[in-house]
Amino acid sequence: MKYLFGILLLFIATGVYAQQHEKPQEKPLVQFTGMVYNADSIRVAVPYVTITNISQHNQVYISNYEGYFSFVAHERDTLLFTSIGFAPTRMVIPVNVTNKSYIAEVRIKPQIINLPTFRVFPWATTDEFRKDFLSMKLADDDLEIARKNLERATSTAAFNSLPRDGQEIQTGWAQTEHLNLMNQHSLTPNPLLNPIAWGSLIKQISDGDKSRAANSGN
Repeated sequence: MKYLFGILLLFIATGVYAQQHEKPQEKPLVQFTGMVYNADSIRVAVPYVTITNISQHNQVYISNYEGYFSFVAHERDTLLFTSIGFAPTRMVIPVNVTNKSYIAEVRIKPQIINLPTFRVFPWATTDEFRKDFLSMKLADDDLEIARKNLERATSTAAFNSLPRDGQEIQTGWAQTEHLNLMNQHSLTPNPLLNPIAWGSLIKQISDGDKSRAANSGN
């Protein structure tokens, strides 16, 4: 009786050990095919998306430039879709797939990441910055530019150098015609009969002779 009881315990222990070390059943294979689209658009594909099979030791696949992909996976596998400028998206292949083929449209959402401001300065030390800052010539502001443009010297230089436009020519011609119209019935004085003009001419000649004599004496 003791031997029979011992043999029964041996069979029970062997069965339990076999159940504990039984190889887990492998999940069915599936041909996973699909397209990756932008979630914010209707039919805009996202090219070169990285597809990571997290359930199978992080196996990596990449879609083509049209967002198309096709590879072998398993039912209940978790897949991670990542691409620069888009938020990571996860999906799980369902069970009991018909004909061992699963087709899906994967939509990933654009993601905007605000990076911190990075500034590059050309100065190695604060002393170099201070030296360049003190020797820096600041550009004139709008008020200073307006003040310089309104100076008499600037206006005179612009008047003497800039060509006359059509409006100025027309204004000058109109003034001349107006004077001619006003003086058409009056006598025009002859400058040769004007004693004041003769006096001014004699004075200019005398001043010119004096300046020439002073220059020759030197």
